[in-house]
Amino acid sequence: MTTLQSTALETDAIDPATCERLRLSDDAGRPPVLSTDETGGAPLRCCLTKARPGDRIALVSYCPLAPWATATGTDPGPYDERGPVFIHATPCAGPAEGWPATMHTGPRVLRAYSHHGTILGGRLVPDPAALESTAAELLTDPEVAVLHVRAVEFGCYMHAVRREGE
Repeated sequence: MTTLQSTALETDAIDPATCERLRLSDDAGRPPVLSTDETGGAPLRCCLTKARPGDRIALVSYCPLAPWATATGTDPGPYDERGPVFIHATPCAGPAEGWPATMHTGPRVLRAYSHHGTILGGRLVPDPAALESTAAELLTDPEVAVLHVRAVEFGCYMHAVRREGE
């Protein structure tokens, strides 16, 4: 059994090819809503950072379980939900290595999915400093294939977390 100390994590931003597709037509079939983030702070799922003041961003509808399900041959069925996310309006450098702590300034929910794409449960994490260790703890359960990190206030998808190499 994997222990908490040895659970290496991978965080998944929305990949560049998917971002390119979303900039043309989102997962609801609509064009993106483009704007300038005048004050900064929009959570960008393309690079797992927050927008800087003046960044051009796109609000798009995204199905976060779909890429994982396609890669693993899983059919998530009715769990393949869709919701709003921000990405850069043009390609960016993508995420830095490591845990995206700047994305997490408030409470989050970790939603656990099985290898079959069904929801196994979730965990409210009120303290952002405990999010990474809680994700590692949840991923010690062999039934958990992937976690989705979600904002509490709006329920928005932030990013996925998996065991490294899976």
